[in-house]
Amino acid sequence: MFTLPELPYDYSALEPHIDTETMRIHHDKHHATYVKNLNDALTGHEDLLGMDVTDLIRDLNKIPEEIRTKVKNNGGGHANHSLFWEIMGPGAGGEPGGKLMEAIKESFGDFPTFKEKFSTAGLGHFGSGWAWLVIDGEKLSILDTANQDSPVSDGKNPILLLDVWEHAYYLKYKNMRADYIKAWWNVVNWKKVEEFFEKAGEKK
Repeated sequence: MFTLPELPYDYSALEPHIDTETMRIHHDKHHATYVKNLNDALTGHEDLLGMDVTDLIRDLNKIPEEIRTKVKNNGGGHANHSLFWEIMGPGAGGEPGGKLMEAIKESFGDFPTFKEKFSTAGLGHFGSGWAWLVIDGEKLSILDTANQDSPVSDGKNPILLLDVWEHAYYLKYKNMRADYIKAWWNVVNWKKVEEFFEKAGEKK
């Protein structure tokens, strides 16, 4: 049985960049609905209910066809949001360091260029979805996905992601996605992103 993870900080912790009410609705309503719908879809499939959600969406072809779309949408929603909460935090922002910064420079030239390309991926994505920084083989890549699709399903390891569904920002920023993205950089928890980067490297 999948459960809704608690936020690793208070609902108001990301103010003024992400407002308290958005965090409360986003976590308690939207994320909770993905968890409920995923559990409902997997009723009668107890072997799948016991899996880690990342493993569940890693190979969707192993999911019975009659529930595959529901698992893809709701399992992806659960996995994506669980990661999203972790890569943000109060008193964050700035730039990464260590091996992650070296990898960013190797893949994109410098941090400002990476930041611009990532922001463009989020801003330019049509409709609901996500922007991602992933480990793709031996390099870092930026991509965007629709709805609750995850790069995990394509064999990539995500280490940073940005939710560009309207419910992630509309209460505060209305239709100004660019303002939301600009503000979001102030809450990126680079220590956690570095941790994900290093763990992914250890698995190779």
